[in-house]
Amino acid sequence: MLHFVHHPLYVGPAPPGSRFPHDKYGLVMEALVESGAPHIVHVPDLMPEAWIAAVHDPAYVREVLTQSVPREKERRIGYAVTPHTARRSQLSCGGTWLAARLALIHGFAANGAGGSHHALADTGAGYCIFNDLAIAAHRLIAEGDVRRILILDLDVHQGDGTASLTAGRDDIFTLSLHAEKNFPVRKARSTRDIALPDDMADDAYMAALADALPPILDDFAPDLILYQAGVDPHGEDALGRLALSDAGLVRRDRFVAREAGKRGLPLASALGGGYGPDRLAVAKRHVRTILTVRENYHQNDSTD
Repeated sequence: MLHFVHHPLYVGPAPPGSRFPHDKYGLVMEALVESGAPHIVHVPDLMPEAWIAAVHDPAYVREVLTQSVPREKERRIGYAVTPHTARRSQLSCGGTWLAARLALIHGFAANGAGGSHHALADTGAGYCIFNDLAIAAHRLIAEGDVRRILILDLDVHQGDGTASLTAGRDDIFTLSLHAEKNFPVRKARSTRDIALPDDMADDAYMAALADALPPILDDFAPDLILYQAGVDPHGEDALGRLALSDAGLVRRDRFVAREAGKRGLPLASALGGGYGPDRLAVAKRHVRTILTVRENYHQNDSTD
């Protein structure tokens, strides 16, 4: 049984001038239902302001929650911060935290939103308002749920905000595989960055991932993996510069799931990036990623 986190308010109208596909979250839910895969939907609560402000600048958190974000920050985010987008950002953070808590019980769980890895301390950026990955990691450690977390970021874009917000911590390891020449132009420093050349395809990508991930899992020994499972490394993605095929994404997700599963490491995924004119096709890629991880993480399990 897939444990899937979704809230109706993940879906809503796009703010004026937005190019971000705000209906993607609803399409992902529809595609999951259409897949016929058995699943339980868990509804997240709003992430408390104090939990967000433990990672982000409290003044910026207030700007978001009161919809008083300066225009220059909204330009960096890519859309206006409205009552709906502010609330959805709180729910998305709550969703990644809930998925992590569910993963600690069931082995794997997925948030049907989140992966907002460009949000920085005092501003959002790149369609990201709050950094749900960094917030969830901080809260889980602060509450004693886990001691060490790996944030595995396989979005085509570097997780610059996550790297910045967790810099200097020895209990959070950030691993980012991303297209070197893609957004952001100025990269942050993750614990380990693997910058990939344009048009890298399946075999070379898998070689890079297979070389990096297992030693980190063994040496850092996390208690939990937060997986930014963006599907924008796909060769047809509108904002990607890599060339993974459908089969390549399946290989990626199967590898991550099996490496976590065979070590008994709980794994929680966040949706991450995926862009293109055919938004239903993108939504189906996201669902395929989630179901691939679910199937392969539990491939040897007889219980749920």
